[in-house]
Amino acid sequence: MTPILTITNLTKSYASGLQALKRIDLEIHKGEIFALLGPNGAGKTTLISIVCGIVTPTTGTVIAAGYDIVRDYRAARFRIGLVPQELHTDTFESVWATVNFSRGLFGRPPNPAFVEKVLRDLSLWEKRKDKIMTLSGGMKRRVMIAKALAHEPEILFLDEPTAGVDVELRRDMWNLVRGLRERGVTIILTTHYIEEAEEMADRVGVINKGELIVVEDKTTLMKKLGKRQLTLHLQERMTAIPPALASWPLELNGDGTELVYTFDAHQAESISGLLRRLVELGIAFKDLNTRESSLEDIFVSLVSARA
Repeated sequence: MTPILTITNLTKSYASGLQALKRIDLEIHKGEIFALLGPNGAGKTTLISIVCGIVTPTTGTVIAAGYDIVRDYRAARFRIGLVPQELHTDTFESVWATVNFSRGLFGRPPNPAFVEKVLRDLSLWEKRKDKIMTLSGGMKRRVMIAKALAHEPEILFLDEPTAGVDVELRRDMWNLVRGLRERGVTIILTTHYIEEAEEMADRVGVINKGELIVVEDKTTLMKKLGKRQLTLHLQERMTAIPPALASWPLELNGDGTELVYTFDAHQAESISGLLRRLVELGIAFKDLNTRESSLEDIFVSLVSARA
């Protein structure tokens, strides 16, 4: 499959000595939803800003939809939409005027029907004549998304699109992103809400201290790095784990009332052996429950390991 976005040997260093990006190599395929995760200051926004032509890289190349972002800037930028973290809107303009203006900036001919559809999809149609200065923060965020979609981009960057917005907009955003993917638009999403990535992404990249530390299919990543946990709620408090249970990596929690077994998915068959051994040792439990790692657990463990 030919990638729609190819990033090769990309670095960014500043005069202060700060190395914001350390050799980023990444391919993103047409029509996928790619979630870029990382703590504050990891380099997510720097990477997006370079691809969108806002920041100049120190080294490396970026090819967007077949166009080099430096040599073929206009052609590349025409194919990219960006919803930035910060709200930058034309305060005194109406919603309709600013979205149409954004479309025209990229050389697209007027298309009132398309702009109307974008505004309706974002629940902005009833606000189309309102000045942006009169809108709530959530509505302004919707306008930013509408502006990014106005010129029908092939690649859409969403940089923390639902930060600080209400649950309704977050739900609308998820539905909109799925609809765009169905139409072939490639989505690159940065988010602090790990459940967004877990809900929507096809692949996940984790960036930390300017370095891309993992890129993996979401399902494969969770299977490879995910853990399962069995918690046994004991009938009687235990002060120490008996030597006879040394074959299992167990922990005592809850002041000795919980016995916790953490295991990989392929080790699930060892649960039955553990339960049999508990019975043989006369260790009774009144309840048990299991849980699987979330994408957030995996993200935290990856970043902590590189700290």
